[in-house]
Amino acid sequence: MTINAMTTRRHILKGLAATGAALSLNRVGGANAAAAGGKKFWSMIGDYPHTHALYSGAVKSPSVALDFAKVPTPASAFARSVAMEFDVTELSLVTFLQAKTYGRKLVLLPAVNLSRFQHPFLMYDAKRGVMKPKDLEGARVGVRLYTATTPSWLRGILADDYGVDVSKIKWFAWQKPNVPEWRDPPNVTMIPQQDLKEMLFRGEVDAIQTDPIDDPRIKTVIPDPEGAAKAWQAKHGGAIQINHMVAVKEDLTRSDPQAVREVWRMMAESKRVANETPANAAFTPFGLEANRHNIEVVIDYAFRTGMIPRKFSVDELFNDVTAGLV
Repeated sequence: MTINAMTTRRHILKGLAATGAALSLNRVGGANAAAAGGKKFWSMIGDYPHTHALYSGAVKSPSVALDFAKVPTPASAFARSVAMEFDVTELSLVTFLQAKTYGRKLVLLPAVNLSRFQHPFLMYDAKRGVMKPKDLEGARVGVRLYTATTPSWLRGILADDYGVDVSKIKWFAWQKPNVPEWRDPPNVTMIPQQDLKEMLFRGEVDAIQTDPIDDPRIKTVIPDPEGAAKAWQAKHGGAIQINHMVAVKEDLTRSDPQAVREVWRMMAESKRVANETPANAAFTPFGLEANRHNIEVVIDYAFRTGMIPRKFSVDELFNDVTAGLV
């Protein structure tokens, strides 16, 4: 896996999202639910290249159907996932860890739906002067959600690799936490929902964490983000930075483990027929051992930045049914 592949993947996903093809779930049910008989599971999973066959009907099951929720993006439904609405759900890994902390009976399937290196996603307005990572101390940063996985990764990266005291950053977030028991720290201020880019250009914040913006005024706070990502990966033993995985209700693994295995078979088949390039497949690894180190790094970052009160072991995020899925 190369950092150039990461950049290509980021641009591909951005373009697909813009056309509504990658991360939009603009229908209820879908081909899979319509075509399959047997048990039906209320589900929320993004329509990515490696999951698309589930929606197109190319992958079917005689015993299980996935009935997909209509949501604009997976992230918009994570609070519903935490509320245990879905049988099968994509979920931010940091949100999953917080949900686990507060007793939600969810277990992971060993499937990464979205990962990327986070270094390019912290930006500033270059017309106001150069901003370096240490300049974030005391600065105002706009963000959708303080507990989202990307800003959570970035806080760890900034602290570890750039010596930033992240407790001195003033965060301005417009989305409430997905886990209602969580309380944001004192350096987080809730604001009405608004366009972060416009906040930046109006000078209401000094930097923003958001997806790439095609504007010559926008620069990344982390200089040479691709080089920084390459160095980070080398430092961390080849790990990727996971954003989203897939989880299921723990009760479902107990009441119908074979159905859970069949959901996994469909997911794995969908990934197979997607015929991903090796570079792209490296960002959506399936299998517990393929992801063990990746998950260990997420847990370590989440713990050291105060997102979770203790370090989970990787194995306690799975159970005897989901850990053995390959």
